Amino acid sequence: MFSISQATHASKAAQYDDLLQQARALIADETDFIANAANFSSLVYHSLPDLNWAGFYRFDGTELVVGPFQGKPACVRIALGRGVCGTAARERRTQVVPDVHAFPGHIACDSASRSEIVVPLVASDGTLIGVWDVDSPVPNRFDDEDALGMEALCTAFVALAWGKQTER
Repeated sequence: MFSISQATHASKAAQYDDLLQQARALIADETDFIANAANFSSLVYHSLPDLNWAGFYRFDGTELVVGPFQGKPACVRIALGRGVCGTAARERRTQVVPDVHAFPGHIACDSASRSEIVVPLVASDGTLIGVWDVDSPVPNRFDDEDALGMEALCTAFVALAWGKQTER
């Protein structure tokens, strides 16, 4: 049984370091990509405060398609360049959005979302895998420290889960 530890009194950087170690331990011995993505989503969702959605959109060669996540039902397909997820995928650059209502073309899957961070997932050969998307009902929930922490989590996820997968 896996137990989530929450370092609630630690600095944000320390919380992400702890979460990174937990994520590595959680997916280290599993080869199924979907299983790893599901557990990763759950780990982040239940470890960080003030989240209402955390999950994956995978790139199917044409568009982003919802993958394992935690939260309310989500938009199923997102075109590259559309909304925060599509922009992160197209630009291959992390998007930190303090106010989703101010983001041109924002896609409101959950009307409670007020801020968002999306990290593109790119394989070592440069292939777009998809994006990691996290929403919050709190405005300005995410900052540069969250971007660094989420990017480190995603780098570890791609390295551990993408290269050894048994299912895509």
